[in-house]
Amino acid sequence: MAKKRPQTRAKQQQPKDGEIPVVGAREPCPCGSGRRYKACHGRAAAHAVTELVHRPFEGLAGEGDWVALRELVPAATVELKLRESLPEGVPSVTLATVLPMAWPALRRDDGSVLLGLQNDTASGDISRDLADTLQRALTAQPGTPVEGRRAPAEGPRLQDLLDPEGAFEPVVHSGFEFWVPDAENATPEVTASLERANAAAIPTVKLSGVDAAYWCETPDKNHLRWVMPHEEEQLLDALARLHAAGRSGLGEGTRLVGSFRAHGLTVPVWDLPTGVTADDVEKPAAEFAERLASALATDEPLTADERRARGGLTNRQVTLS
Repeated sequence: MAKKRPQTRAKQQQPKDGEIPVVGAREPCPCGSGRRYKACHGRAAAHAVTELVHRPFEGLAGEGDWVALRELVPAATVELKLRESLPEGVPSVTLATVLPMAWPALRRDDGSVLLGLQNDTASGDISRDLADTLQRALTAQPGTPVEGRRAPAEGPRLQDLLDPEGAFEPVVHSGFEFWVPDAENATPEVTASLERANAAAIPTVKLSGVDAAYWCETPDKNHLRWVMPHEEEQLLDALARLHAAGRSGLGEGTRLVGSFRAHGLTVPVWDLPTGVTADDVEKPAAEFAERLASALATDEPLTADERRARGGLTNRQVTLS
């Protein structure tokens, strides 16, 4: 019998690392290694997509307000300014807390773009997901929504697309009528979604005297939720000092009850009596900000009472994200 000739494989051209296309997890990796994609270049790509970014809005103007609009505020909009000029036919870009049918984004009939903030995201970096949605919305056909997808691991983030000098000034709305310029002529699906959203919206007001503080009204009591930029451990120490000294309230009948963690920032929460309005807490909040600044500047060890107060605040802390 003739001796079998050894079989040889044609040598595959090796693409550069940055040019490896995405294929199915079980398919051969396009780099030519002979391994499945998920065990080769797909491993790094999957890690980049799923790795959680602790503070996705860090570096953006108004980081505290980004967090508040993502987690706490029902209905609000913000005009966004991009680093580059808007494409022809796109008169404006507006961030919105929620869009009808939970669309990630919407290109209106007039070409303007609405970008939804309170949506599920496919990766661990909300900023990258939103940037991908925004880029696709800028080129979408007018009058169409933009569907969600997994953003490319190497894609830009909001920090790359938005003007770092642009102001971030949320406008809080009592309902979601901003969805459509002409609500009377909206489709039945949008009308139904609008009615459901308005029925569920909690009345909310942004304080004008301090940053990223939002009053809200609930049936039993009102609340103030204040997104703060300070390092968590330092902030909890300062809050504990004020709490132990009986100086953590915002007026008679108010009480600091705990805090949220959200996107790398801490959000102290106060219970307010039902009759206390947003206007009523403007001055107390500004006065509290001064007391907090003094407490943050103190580096003395906590006293026993302050440690107990800190423990109580920590035990009532809830992580939102």
